[in-house]
Amino acid sequence: MRTKHLFASLILASATLTAMADQVITVNAKKVGAPIQPTMYGIFFEDINYAADGGLYGELVMNRSFEFPDAYAGWDISGKVTLMADGPFERNPHYVRMAPSGHRDKHTMIENHGFFGIGIKGGEEYRFSVWARVPDGKSSKLYIDLVDNATMEEDQKVGSASVEVSGSEWKKYTAVIKSGKTIEKAHLRVWGDRRVTTDVEHVSLFPVNTYKGHENGMRADVAQALEDLKPGVFRFPGGCIVEGTDLATRYQWKNSVGPVENRPLNENRWHYTFTHRYFPNYFQSYGLGFFEYFQLSEEIGAEPLPVLNVGMACQYQNGDDAHAPCTKEGLQEFIDDCIDLIDFANGDPATNKWAKLRADMGHPAPFNLKFLGIGNEQWEAPYFDRLAIIAPEVRKAHPEIKIIGTSGPNAEDDHFFNGWKAMRELKADLVDEHYYRSIDWYKKSMNRYSDRTFYTKDGPRVFAGEWACHDKGKKYNHAGASIYEAAFMTNIERNADLVHMATYAPLFSHVEGWQWRPDLIWYDNLHTARTASYYVQQLYMLNRGTNVLPTTISINGGAPAANPVPEGEDGLFASAVIDKQKNEIIVKVINTKTTPETAKIQLTGLPKKQLAAISAAEVTTLDCSDYDAENMPSRPEVVCPSVGEITVADGSITAHVPGKTFQLFRIHL
Repeated sequence: MRTKHLFASLILASATLTAMADQVITVNAKKVGAPIQPTMYGIFFEDINYAADGGLYGELVMNRSFEFPDAYAGWDISGKVTLMADGPFERNPHYVRMAPSGHRDKHTMIENHGFFGIGIKGGEEYRFSVWARVPDGKSSKLYIDLVDNATMEEDQKVGSASVEVSGSEWKKYTAVIKSGKTIEKAHLRVWGDRRVTTDVEHVSLFPVNTYKGHENGMRADVAQALEDLKPGVFRFPGGCIVEGTDLATRYQWKNSVGPVENRPLNENRWHYTFTHRYFPNYFQSYGLGFFEYFQLSEEIGAEPLPVLNVGMACQYQNGDDAHAPCTKEGLQEFIDDCIDLIDFANGDPATNKWAKLRADMGHPAPFNLKFLGIGNEQWEAPYFDRLAIIAPEVRKAHPEIKIIGTSGPNAEDDHFFNGWKAMRELKADLVDEHYYRSIDWYKKSMNRYSDRTFYTKDGPRVFAGEWACHDKGKKYNHAGASIYEAAFMTNIERNADLVHMATYAPLFSHVEGWQWRPDLIWYDNLHTARTASYYVQQLYMLNRGTNVLPTTISINGGAPAANPVPEGEDGLFASAVIDKQKNEIIVKVINTKTTPETAKIQLTGLPKKQLAAISAAEVTTLDCSDYDAENMPSRPEVVCPSVGEITVADGSITAHVPGKTFQLFRIHL
């Protein structure tokens, strides 16, 4: 009997809770709020997790110029191969001399493994190139094979070509190889002439089908994933690699432009950092350099946002050591780097040498750079004092550029508050905030930008430059974390007068080369996967709108509020925008509970006749209820948005929002 009464009580309680859970989301379409910046939602690139070489950058050969500390890293050699150091490129002097072995059955050959193998697709073409010469001035022939080392067939070759090399002067030679087979881990072989010695430098292999067809281009499927986001801003090249483990290994943009063959190798900041996931041959070829970043930004429709060094190596690794002297003379190199970069991006080729280099590289028109970050994730006096010297010099030369400073690596400690104070005093245009945090932190931070006691209407605007959500013990891209990212972004959107940029991070990760997660896009050598977090970002980017609309939620007839969910709890979160260009209202609703919620979405402020004419809306649903679900290259579509239609009656939508679900409603006016 007691059991029956308990069961009845639970049913009654459940029914009561269900009734109380009904919520009204009111969107005031008459009171158009703050404009939403075109840069509001974007992407952040850093070369971690093999994001550049071996990832976005289309080059398939690792250590193509034999410049790694281990000159043969990535290569197998046979026969008579000698490393030489007097090559044609000043900053990449090494090459190999491939001489006849002296025996008819001993072949001279070099074989490259690529990055975790070389991914090739059957029927696709690949552009091989090499700088070569014949020292004695005669002619020779190089034979090039794409091979499947693991095949059980008679011949390992799946595609072949050859190049005729003539004369003692260095020249570039090219050939196109068509693969007869799809292989995830192919190798590239270059065979020397059996009669004549040939010198070989800068051995390269690209898909012919790169993004937009550029010869020194991006991997097409990876870059396409960026274009499909329609990002408003593209921050590059980092991240901590801007700082370097020491100043000698910081990312130097001037080394990343000009002829690709003469861009020097750089040691990646992440090379030595993580002993639990260590990759001993992680270097930067600079093949993906600042010209390519600017070009990619232009092609995906994003504002470029480069970040340059402030005269400091990584504070995590060096404390207050390994920094340039804090004087104008000591920082002149870093001042010049900033000013020269703006000239490279925007200057007149007729009057400026850096702008002329841009034009010589194939882009005479300016890139229209508007923003520049100076320093990354640094803190206290070492950073503030250097920025106080560099920023005024940059402003003097280029007052049109908006300068972005940083509030340090955390979002709530003394470094953060001191950083904001300093950035206000230095009159930074935006302040870069970082928060890689747990679900619990995000649940407590859903009103972060609504409290205007700290974030005032005057002074710098917010750039949420690096952020991502993870669960305790689950630092990967599972759907459960993504739903909190979606909910948090309603607060970003509602406060568009304050927040002008937000970029999820990191952007890329190779499944065999990762050191940090979660990440927005994963790939192996042949496939990409767009994570649940990717789809959250995409839904916001494609539905940014032009202006915020005031939005409140009322629970069971209670007082309406922008966010009535108590701090640290789950619930229903919402924001709305109007797109004046498309004449649409877009409402985003996120339920972070495990149980479904019923929400009445009510439009107000429009004429009754106009409301009556609206009969249906498009609804996009991202179901994250499978909490541990994760999209990866081997299973890329576990969590994906679906699109349907929902009835609108007198400007009202009754939405049944399942647990752990993001729903987006597009209402055409």
